[in-house]
Amino acid sequence: MIKKILLATMIAGSFGAGVAVTAPAMAAVVVVREAPPSPRNEVAPPARRGYAWQNGHWEWRNNHYVWTKGMWVKERRGYRYNQPTWAERDGKWVMTRGAWARGNADNDGDGVRNRDDNRPNNPNRN
Repeated sequence: MIKKILLATMIAGSFGAGVAVTAPAMAAVVVVREAPPSPRNEVAPPARRGYAWQNGHWEWRNNHYVWTKGMWVKERRGYRYNQPTWAERDGKWVMTRGAWARGNADNDGDGVRNRDDNRPNNPNRN
């Protein structure tokens, strides 16, 4: 048991002074002390049926920021896509990765939630 704790401590210490990552949220949240660079100007291509556009964004890899180009992500019915974002919290920068969230989606933008909309993909009817 002590060996496992010691190994976990050594692995956590190897992340360095610039990053802190919590184990349960390792895949979803990254915390960095340096502010990310300004986002690059990237033009999103025209809409593509069955896909959502993920904006290009800065990611923290190997103790520095790396630009990740925008890309198409396969759509999930009944879900909405939350873009990757950086936010400052208590002097540290926190990145929340892009993810699908179940919720009050409105595919056609008519102000009526899909679950209450008889025609969720037609903005002229509900």
